[in-house]
Amino acid sequence: MRIREDYAGYGKRATNVSINQGLLEEARALEINLSATLERALEAEVRARKREQWLAENREAIDAYNDHVRGHGVFSPMFRKR
Repeated sequence: MRIREDYAGYGKRATNVSINQGLLEEARALEINLSATLERALEAEVRARKREQWLAENREAIDAYNDHVRGHGVFSPMFRKR
């Protein structure tokens, strides 16, 4: 499993989680690596939430830029659609 560079310097840490017993039994029967699966899911969720946070924090600037482009076009003619 490839971990993003942001987290590569960190070691592993044991933790306890509660999970639906039936789901856990099926995962074990299918030999699903719980740690790796949870890590991928958490990484995806963290990435999604950081994206949402960044968009919210930068919404005003994004809207201002889009308004400028609508009114004046892009900064370089080679990027204009015809």
